[in-house]
Amino acid sequence: MTNSLKVADLTLTFPDGAETITALDHVNLSVRGGEIAAITGPSGSGKSTLLAATSTLVRPDSGRVELETASGTVDLAKLSRREATTVRRDSIGIVFQQSNLIPALTALEQLEAMVHLGQTFFVSPARRREARSHASELLAAVGLGDHRNKRPAQLSGGQRQRVNIARALMNNPSLLVIDEPTSSLDQERGAAIIDLIVKIAREHNAATLLVTHDLSHMHQMDTVYRMVDGVLSLESANAAA
Repeated sequence: MTNSLKVADLTLTFPDGAETITALDHVNLSVRGGEIAAITGPSGSGKSTLLAATSTLVRPDSGRVELETASGTVDLAKLSRREATTVRRDSIGIVFQQSNLIPALTALEQLEAMVHLGQTFFVSPARRREARSHASELLAAVGLGDHRNKRPAQLSGGQRQRVNIARALMNNPSLLVIDEPTSSLDQERGAAIIDLIVKIAREHNAATLLVTHDLSHMHQMDTVYRMVDGVLSLESANAAA
């Protein structure tokens, strides 16, 4: 069974004094495992809100967010807070605009820490060794095998974002949600990060949502959506073909 994401009729509103703001207005989209759906549009149009809703960080007013994984299909919009936390930890990788790395931890330790999230019991030495091996493999895959023992302050912006991407892959997610990964990088480093995301999405068969303002990479995307005032429209499909 392949990974996939299907968003259907998703609506989310926020109170604004006596009025109501519609952040997501009956949004529909779908993306299959190994494919990338890019979402463009002006600032404040609802792009990041859509990512938050699809990754269970906020709960929509109505609609469905169906994530298909090897263990079945779940509607993320209907999960309790505890259920959402579990699914997010086990099946969703999130790459924020800023790397949000822990200053005191090395690159390797940033990834290893993911194994301990939500655990209320002792992690066995065997599980620790397995996690360290997997973390080392992921760092090597993003080109940071020689930087595993460096802390964030010792890494460049592009390198920190690579650690961020590797960390999001630590639990082999079915869904990758990526918010403006190149916004703080120059053009060359930004292009390298996009190339890496495309490679990672394909290799890990992750259904990937990518919010970006940079239109120069749209030819690498499988589908391109544009969001304006909470309304999402399909601009192109199979753009990478």
